[in-house]
Amino acid sequence: MADFDQELDATGLNCPLPILRAKKSLNGLEAGQILSIIATDPGSVKDFEAFAKQTGNELLESKEDGGKFYFRIKKS
Repeated sequence: MADFDQELDATGLNCPLPILRAKKSLNGLEAGQILSIIATDPGSVKDFEAFAKQTGNELLESKEDGGKFYFRIKKS
C-alpha cells in the first residue's frame, strides 16, 4: 500500500506550474491526507519548502533521485 493518498506528476513542468498543480490537488484532499509529487524543475525544491511554510501544510519529504525531485506534503 502506498504511503500517500494522491500522486501528482509534474515532470516537465516549470515554475510555477508544479506549485499551482499541487495547490489544486491539495484542495481536493482532506486534512491529514498526503500528496506525493514528482517534479523535474530544480527550482521546485525551494518552491515547495516556501509553499509548505506559506500554506501551513507539512513537507514530509523532499529528495532528488536521477534528476527527478520527489516531495510528500501532508495537508494540515
